[in-house]
Amino acid sequence: MNHAVKIKNALVSVYYKDGLAPLIELLNKYGVTFYSTGGTESFIKDLGIGVERVEDLTSYPSILGGRVKTLHPKVFGGILSRRPLESDKEQLEQYEIPEIDLVIVDLYPFEETLASGASEEDIIEKIDIGGISLIRAAAKNFNDVVIISSKNDYKELEEILAAQAGVTTLEQRKSFAKRAFNTSSHYDTAIFNYFNQEDPLPVFKQSAQQSQVLRYGENPHQQGVFYGDLDKMFDKLNGKELSYNNLVDVDAAVAIIDEFEDPTFAILKHTNACGVASRPTVKEAWTAALACDPVSAFGGVLITNATVDAATATEINQLFFEVLIAPAYDQDALEILTAKKNRIILKRNEVKLPEQQFKTLLNGVILQDKDNTVEGPDLMTTVTERQPTEAQLADLYFANKIVKHTKSNTIVFAKDNTLIASGVGQTSRVDALKQAIEKAKAFGFDIKDSAMASDAFFPFPDCVEIAGENGVAAVLQPGGSIKDQLSIDMANEKGLAMVITGVRHFKH
Repeated sequence: MNHAVKIKNALVSVYYKDGLAPLIELLNKYGVTFYSTGGTESFIKDLGIGVERVEDLTSYPSILGGRVKTLHPKVFGGILSRRPLESDKEQLEQYEIPEIDLVIVDLYPFEETLASGASEEDIIEKIDIGGISLIRAAAKNFNDVVIISSKNDYKELEEILAAQAGVTTLEQRKSFAKRAFNTSSHYDTAIFNYFNQEDPLPVFKQSAQQSQVLRYGENPHQQGVFYGDLDKMFDKLNGKELSYNNLVDVDAAVAIIDEFEDPTFAILKHTNACGVASRPTVKEAWTAALACDPVSAFGGVLITNATVDAATATEINQLFFEVLIAPAYDQDALEILTAKKNRIILKRNEVKLPEQQFKTLLNGVILQDKDNTVEGPDLMTTVTERQPTEAQLADLYFANKIVKHTKSNTIVFAKDNTLIASGVGQTSRVDALKQAIEKAKAFGFDIKDSAMASDAFFPFPDCVEIAGENGVAAVLQPGGSIKDQLSIDMANEKGLAMVITGVRHFKH
């Protein structure tokens, strides 16, 4: 049954009033009686429209500093009454309660207040009580009541009422109710997660209010959706929409570039870096990064922490790539890079990223803190007779930044702030090492006197032996194997310097 309802009475009490005036004026045109409080009451009066005070309806003033205004049977009775029930009608008449057919209520800005760094007292005061109760009550009674819980819905309701002469359908009310429960559940999730920071309950709650439907998932036969605010993270300056695989690579690219302060370029393919270099200028960084593996760079994701100028853009323009990310671009550089319409060009904005990461697993969700640790030279303990030089310690630090963001098992070679080669995603560490050596040779790099980093300990001395035989000068590993001494002895035998960090960087 359609069950059309004509709006006669409306309760309006909102924090955000932008865009509200045309809706109020239209409702007034249809003879709707308004009930309101505080600032919203003044807002309606300033429009030259009559409004009843909720205080007059309830015969109670706003008390406790505004904490209690609408929590009263004369308000909630009018919202929750079941219109078809004679017993409900009789009670409304007995207690002189008007039927409220429309509730326009939003919530105190809890998340905004939290993000502003406000005091705990101010944050707690932004936990809405009356508003959330009104929203839930009106949404529950969608059979007879329209609930508008966000300023984003003002315009839609205005268009519906204008087209239907002040009447709503059951389907429309149910749609607004669904949005209202989304509003209330998101709000409660934010509050819960605020309280659950210290000594947390073993509960997982997340809520994302924005989404973007992707062309498809990892493969064309899979559906994909991104939940989050990409527009806050990036300004898309050119190109097609980001795909599922693009986003996974972009996430990996952002993570690795944030490890570096000097002008740096990183090139990624399937979330692994195939080129990374830090140099005095962005153009030099690009040239050095590309030289690491120009074959894998084809169709890759590129990222830098420096402004892209025209000279660099001219060089980048010679390569086919999927995505380029930078904090800024010179205008003449953009003209070069945007010449091809499908090429995705992103300007990265300053956005605080989450400290935890999660994914679905089996019949649940797995969550962990992000790996935000990278051990610099001051956290490297030399365990060999040979001491690493200052330059070698710097190379080990550079390699350690990259190994942290490379799929296990992995080995990384670095020299002079440049990724020389890496072996990634192998089932044995020896295979990862051999792969890295072969890749270095394939692109003309000499790993002699280079630094080598491993994401986990060496269970046997074979990797150290192979590294020594190929001229590697210094090796970094977390240590922790019961056979660590065998690897240390092998390093001494081959004349390598070895440092242990005590921190493993598996990336599965």
